[in-house]
Amino acid sequence: MNDITVLEALKQALRRLPGVGPKSASRMAYHLLERDREGARTIARALTDAVERIVHCKRCNNLSETELCPICSSNRRDKSLLCVVESPSDLVSLDQSGVYNGMYFVLMGRLSPLDGIGPDEIGIPRLEALLDEGSIKEVVLATNLTVEGEATAHYISDLVRARHIKATRIAYGVPIGGELEYTDRNTLARALAGRREA
Repeated sequence: MNDITVLEALKQALRRLPGVGPKSASRMAYHLLERDREGARTIARALTDAVERIVHCKRCNNLSETELCPICSSNRRDKSLLCVVESPSDLVSLDQSGVYNGMYFVLMGRLSPLDGIGPDEIGIPRLEALLDEGSIKEVVLATNLTVEGEATAHYISDLVRARHIKATRIAYGVPIGGELEYTDRNTLARALAGRREA
């Protein structure tokens, strides 16, 4: 008999969330059913509403409730600057810093040939069309500092430079408040290589 119970289906659904294993999923399921059924209904309604109403911005690929997201429709942003990020959460982190006031493009991932993720899967054709519009003067590559993120940044920088657009990479190195003694050697090597005049 391989009929799955409603409770097991709930646990499996919760396991789809990042970082949620079998025990965490079970704890969440029991909490919602035993102590917070109204909370469970609120979550269900919010998820259904989000899945039905949130789409990708037609310009930058960010998540949005409208055809153009608030950033792309703003007249206060510098349209000559484009920051390329891997995910909507990366965009939010950068934008909340208050330092960057340009436009964005969200890849929704990074190149990973071993996983079958190539340029088409992360929206490179859409990015190229955006670059070909002619209004962008600089592309800031803000992919994560992983092997795949670095490969993605390198791939995009080649596309950008081929169009005679300036390509820059976010800086990386020792974090503020970090102690050299506890910083790994790769981070230290990059910090030394990227040093600037004091």
